Amino acid sequence: MTSTSSFTSSLLQATLETLRTQAPFSGMAEVDLEWLVERLSVAYFPQETALLEAGGTPPDYLFIIKQGVIEGEAPGRAGTRLLQLTSGEMFPLGALLTGRAVANRYIAASDTFCYRLAAADFHVLLGRSRAFSDFCTRRIASLLEQSRRAVQSEYALAQDDENRFSRPVRSLIRQTPLSVRPDTPLAEALAAMDVARLGSVVVCDDEAHPIGILTLKDVLRRVTLAGIPLATPIAAVMTASPTTLEGAAPVSDALLMMARQGIHHVPLVEGGRLIGVISEKDVFALRRLSMEGITGAIARAEDPSSLPALAKDIGALAHNLLAQGMNAENLTAILSSLNDRLTQRVIELESRVANLPDVQWCWLALGSEGRMEQTLVTDQDNALIYQSATESEQAILLAFAERVNQRLADCGFPLCKGGIMASNPKWCQSVEEWRATFANWIHRSDAPALLHASVFFDFRPLYGVHALSDTLREWLNGSIKDNRLFLKRMAENALANHPPLGLVRDFVVSSDGAQAHTLDLKINGITPFVDAARIFALYAGVGETGTAARLRAAARAWKMSADEVEAWVAAFHFIQLLRVRHQHLAQTRGEIVGNRIDPEQLNALDRRILKEAFRQARKLQAVMSSYFEY
Repeated sequence: MTSTSSFTSSLLQATLETLRTQAPFSGMAEVDLEWLVERLSVAYFPQETALLEAGGTPPDYLFIIKQGVIEGEAPGRAGTRLLQLTSGEMFPLGALLTGRAVANRYIAASDTFCYRLAAADFHVLLGRSRAFSDFCTRRIASLLEQSRRAVQSEYALAQDDENRFSRPVRSLIRQTPLSVRPDTPLAEALAAMDVARLGSVVVCDDEAHPIGILTLKDVLRRVTLAGIPLATPIAAVMTASPTTLEGAAPVSDALLMMARQGIHHVPLVEGGRLIGVISEKDVFALRRLSMEGITGAIARAEDPSSLPALAKDIGALAHNLLAQGMNAENLTAILSSLNDRLTQRVIELESRVANLPDVQWCWLALGSEGRMEQTLVTDQDNALIYQSATESEQAILLAFAERVNQRLADCGFPLCKGGIMASNPKWCQSVEEWRATFANWIHRSDAPALLHASVFFDFRPLYGVHALSDTLREWLNGSIKDNRLFLKRMAENALANHPPLGLVRDFVVSSDGAQAHTLDLKINGITPFVDAARIFALYAGVGETGTAARLRAAARAWKMSADEVEAWVAAFHFIQLLRVRHQHLAQTRGEIVGNRIDPEQLNALDRRILKEAFRQARKLQAVMSSYFEY
């Protein structure tokens, strides 16, 4: 071997070793990685050199940053840098994939070396390597999948169970489902359940479509205690129109459905026809996790003093779900659903002894609870709405609300330091008073009004007469949808909270004493997504309160790019997951639980995803800004 070939071989090997440590190259087959490296060239760009100009012809190369920093500048806005890319990152993926010119101007922010791959070779590699193609077409989703696997390894889960929540729910079917016709006598249906040793029977029509379900728990209340003759057709006591799930749906969907609806059996269908029934026991057959145990214990609790222990059980279950790799969307929804049940039981038990007046009322969840986005640690944000009441009747409702707030504090939901609770007379109002309060905020549009709107406009009914909340939501959407000035003020306020991306360092962190070198994942991380989603929802007249649901609904209303919206949703959920993981780690160490992290303490993969997530927040804010420019 000549010295020249030896030198070339050494360079290729060094490039291989560099790329192997970074996504997506770390997941590529060795033969594809070698194919890539053989076709790479290296180019040097002095500081302030423009690598790509906006507009014009499609790019000739894929760039992979070897060393240095590249920034993206908005066309026509010299000096306004929208994004920053560092070692290991690739660009311009979107332009190469679609064969269009780049939308931004790419500039070397420091002396920079890049690997370059010809556009033709880029498209060949897309066809050769599934790992490379997957990353390029759904970058943040691909990175999140790698992070999820890393979390599972970190928690040392059993290998045969690590994908339990993503597998199709039909995989949990253990036997042929028991089904009967609606005219079947109860005696016959119950005998069949006994023979099959099953806790449920599905009632189907002639086409095998589920039209009802009866469980053993239903039998006790609806048949035995009610004294219903066993000759009665099962249709008279079944739960009609049961919630069903497609057999191809992931197990996590079944778990979420059970948590939200308080059910323990789900009929599975394909093409509308019954194929099986799964229970919560099937979902957790391999592990000692039981939502049924927690929800059942909450439902049976007759003494409020027993509920704090169940609140701890909810936290323990959340830890286990986190360890099993459940995504943030389902994890926070399940956690919120269980917290809902706990809160509802507190309210129910207190209402029994409160001697409440004959007044229609509804308990409202606000803030993160209203959005169903609670993490492991959250304080109370709630309110009360009633149809009408005298001064003495309102005093009774306030005393009742104070007892509920204190019970919830005992369960680990601290009292709101800002006093945003139903026991505060300011937030215990009639329907008409709430309308007047909201109308005042909309008219004023000042900072306090905008702050209140960011909490209260996420309300949803939790207990009581839900129609009161629905009426208020309908009024609010009708009043604010066309109030462009208020929405513009909300947008301006939201845009003042910049995602903490740095120009010199990856992240902008605090320099304040004990908080030095940290950033707040709640304020700096999820709030930009939450605020934008709220504004879009109000603008579109959408009734959703969850951030992801709001973004998706608004996207349908204005025909936004589905891929772009899903990237925003994925970014939001990654930051949520990072919050939960951080809180869990603090709890296990006995440390103060909060939302601040030192990004330097994250592993390289999570730092990269967090940076990408903040970029998505910037893109979302840019889109929001464009909607409210005059």
